[in-house]
Amino acid sequence: MPAAKKQAETAPDYNIAAVDRALDLLEALSRVGPAPLAQIAAEARCTRTAGFRLLRTLQARGFAIQDQAGGIWRLGARWGVLSRAASDQGALAAQAMPHMSALGKMCNANIYLAVREGLESETIAVFQCEPGLRVYAQVGGRGSLHAGSGRLLLAHAPEAVQTQILARKLPRYTPATRTDPAWIAADLPRIRARGYLITADEVHPGAVSVAAPVRDASAQVIAALIIAAPSLRLRAPQARSLVPMLQEAAARLSRELGERPGVEAARAAAAR
Repeated sequence: MPAAKKQAETAPDYNIAAVDRALDLLEALSRVGPAPLAQIAAEARCTRTAGFRLLRTLQARGFAIQDQAGGIWRLGARWGVLSRAASDQGALAAQAMPHMSALGKMCNANIYLAVREGLESETIAVFQCEPGLRVYAQVGGRGSLHAGSGRLLLAHAPEAVQTQILARKLPRYTPATRTDPAWIAADLPRIRARGYLITADEVHPGAVSVAAPVRDASAQVIAALIIAAPSLRLRAPQARSLVPMLQEAAARLSRELGERPGVEAARAAAAR
């Protein structure tokens, strides 16, 4: 038997079933909550008894809360502490970097990861394909949500954020920058329907970007994965040809973050 195969077969299994079940339940609660026990247990594919015991354990530690009047469960406030710690430790950027590196090498372009911070976008990770290729954004750099790839984040932002952005005087960075609030408002549903955004020259003259959404376990868009390069290197037809590759990388990252295919479509159907 080959050594590698033998090692794989004899390697210890460190998986703890109880932890797996608790995490399944938490991810289910993040997707459907606030919700009653029956709905959460069904989403987590566990029995109501098992779900109830896990929720009570989480409740004792402040990670779940039950509305005593209606029996509705929701995530507890202590998750906010872990969320802030994960953000401070660069968890999302670290999780994304292997995907960014692989994507950058495949398409021979720089890759960026951006998130929405209030009314701006923030670049939280950059993969530079080669030293001589121009970098259009630095880690920690802020940008507008109405222009360039930031508009993908605006398309998936809460309606109140969209309204606030479009009520402001929007800065023009280049002659190609879109600043007409009516046009931008009409473009947002188009972006959501397409599932990607291609822009050229809107923030930096001579720069083309292709952006796709990254989702978490609740199917919410939490980041934009972006391919960017000079227009002389990445012309429009080539940019469109990179969309499937970019979307697949974003989907792989989303699955690692707990996103389940079909959850967003099911929510949209339920809303309709």
